[in-house]
Amino acid sequence: MNACGLVVEYNPFHYGHLHHLTKSKEIANADCTIAVMSGNFLQRGEPAVIDKIHRTKAALQAGADIVLEIPYAYTVQHSNHFATGAIHTLFEFGASSVCFGSESGDIHPFLNASKKLAQHQTLYKAYIDHYLKQGMNFPSASAKACQELQIHELDVTKPNNILGLSYVQAIREHHYPITPLTIKRIKNDYHDQTIASPIASATSIREEFLSNGMSSKVRNTMPDSTLQALETYLTNSSVYHEWEAYFPLLQYQILAISKTELRKIHGVDEGLENRIKRFTKQAVSFQHWIDLIKSKRYTITRLQRMAVHILTHTTKEEINAFYTKSSVPYIRLLGLTEVGRSYFNKQKKKIELPVYTSLNRKNKQALALDEKVSSIYYQIVPPHKREALRQAEFNLPLLL
Repeated sequence: MNACGLVVEYNPFHYGHLHHLTKSKEIANADCTIAVMSGNFLQRGEPAVIDKIHRTKAALQAGADIVLEIPYAYTVQHSNHFATGAIHTLFEFGASSVCFGSESGDIHPFLNASKKLAQHQTLYKAYIDHYLKQGMNFPSASAKACQELQIHELDVTKPNNILGLSYVQAIREHHYPITPLTIKRIKNDYHDQTIASPIASATSIREEFLSNGMSSKVRNTMPDSTLQALETYLTNSSVYHEWEAYFPLLQYQILAISKTELRKIHGVDEGLENRIKRFTKQAVSFQHWIDLIKSKRYTITRLQRMAVHILTHTTKEEINAFYTKSSVPYIRLLGLTEVGRSYFNKQKKKIELPVYTSLNRKNKQALALDEKVSSIYYQIVPPHKREALRQAEFNLPLLL
């Protein structure tokens, strides 16, 4: 069976995702789609509005055949590490292609840019270091480095292009037999704040949803499976997840540990612990905290990722343990359909990594970081509902 991989977050799954899913399957001529998805915390350093289990069910009901989870150590990271975790997972699971959304819908600029970066990797890193020392943040330094190398065919300031290039680079670097494909984003921009059509950005949908609930605007952007997942999750948890709800927990974590301990947290670099300690006492909300700490050098996204690692008390040592390996250490299978089961049954003998479904005593050590992070994700849920949601991880994968 020919499987096409999709790197996704589905926060939440909407009609733009449905377009990506169906179009990808079409252009890849795929029998099966494998969605490799962020868990309860996302690449840009945000909590998912609803948990990975409910998002998995919505995705399967909308047409995805298999949903895998990217390990946390690769998820809340910059694009290169995120792409590495996703592409490694798809390779190990036998995907023959990966399809992503981009501004142009043309794969050739990505292939050309990736080739140039591979040829001039040392110079590229030198340019980045130069601009970082001038006080630029990493995305701006990377864009300037591409300008210096005359990589003009791809706009690397666009988030989808940055991620797409990272996927292509991961495939090239590891010589994976995966064909990169891309489709053009339609009718919206990644950062759009308002809903203008049924195919809207996830950002605009979340803004409307968290402000006005299940308004008609929101309902027009999502398939029934997502609407049902959102309603079911609210019944099961009484909450939707957003950063402000976690701020008291984040504030407590920061105030409870020393600067020395804070320095050990992944993402706390370059003396940031001093700035964090100073401003945490002043901040009255998460957004206020971000506004106090951010600067030209530190993007909001970088600070949000750092905040997730502080919240979950994830150390540099814990993360680096994953990066010493040549591949992801395991595959986490969240759910699959009949088509997905057929594919998995044919593929599983070829998969060299352990494939974990539910949490159990045998995999508890391997999944310790992911389990810890999930437990903290549910801490804003009322105690009488919290344990039922955590226990759902012992009953995976979802079968449709």
